[in-house]
Amino acid sequence: MNTPRERVLSYWQAANARDWQAFAELLAEQIVYEVPQTRERVRGRANYVEFNRTWPGQWRADIQQLVADDQQAVSVIAFHVDGTAETGISVFEFDGDGRVARITDHWPAPYAPPARACDCIERY
Repeated sequence: MNTPRERVLSYWQAANARDWQAFAELLAEQIVYEVPQTRERVRGRANYVEFNRTWPGQWRADIQQLVADDQQAVSVIAFHVDGTAETGISVFEFDGDGRVARITDHWPAPYAPPARACDCIERY
């Protein structure tokens, strides 16, 4: 696989394109996604793809900054949805095969999670 920087670029490109097959191929089978602010957690590749696939509204993520080393990466995005934009900070960790194994998302602006069409979210 490519460098962590290239993997994160591919991750956001696949997400924006709604190419869920390419998106899934970047993820470890046992990926864990967490949002400390809202205490949301999603476990597993299929659940995480569904979580993103069913996000409400017409959204797009524009990378504002991307910092990476050999084992992890951090992206700062402008997340556009329904005429608004929010800043998102994502910390990516990778497994031994170079797939995304863990993502911790931080959203500086306070918000309540939107109503969701999937039941794959747990609270911690």
